[in-house]
Amino acid sequence: MNNQKITPCLWVEKDAKAVVDYYLSIFKDGKLKDYRLFKNMPTGDGTDNVGSFETAVMELAGVEFSILAAGPMFKFNEAISLVINCKDQDEVDYYWTALTTDGGEEGVCGWCKDKYGLSWQVVPVEYFDLIHSTNPEVRQKALMNTFKQKKLILSELK
Repeated sequence: MNNQKITPCLWVEKDAKAVVDYYLSIFKDGKLKDYRLFKNMPTGDGTDNVGSFETAVMELAGVEFSILAAGPMFKFNEAISLVINCKDQDEVDYYWTALTTDGGEEGVCGWCKDKYGLSWQVVPVEYFDLIHSTNPEVRQKALMNTFKQKKLILSELK
């Protein structure tokens, strides 16, 4: 049973199973928890059907997500994004490469999009110590260098 009170739902155009497989290939500790295909579903007014759609539930890094594959009506944008808190630069490099390869794209300040258009910020946890430092020089250097980078390079932020 899931004890998570709020579960983000990610609406994708099609193939919920392929979407889950993609994320499970990146987040190695993830798992598929449920998959359903609904065929010939009626509309709310009962006049005709909307065809088929799929749902899936996956868990990534201990967080459960629902996937709804129900057509192209809605697309991801930067209004919602996910942050990956990485233990070190190697982990930043891994996630950055995994998310930007095969149709993803790099953004600035540690932001990128995966091949489905979902926005991620890939951040070394030490970054937050730098930008919240009580030392204004440390804080300023980290912030100014953040704006110059796409993928965050921790050694350049220090």
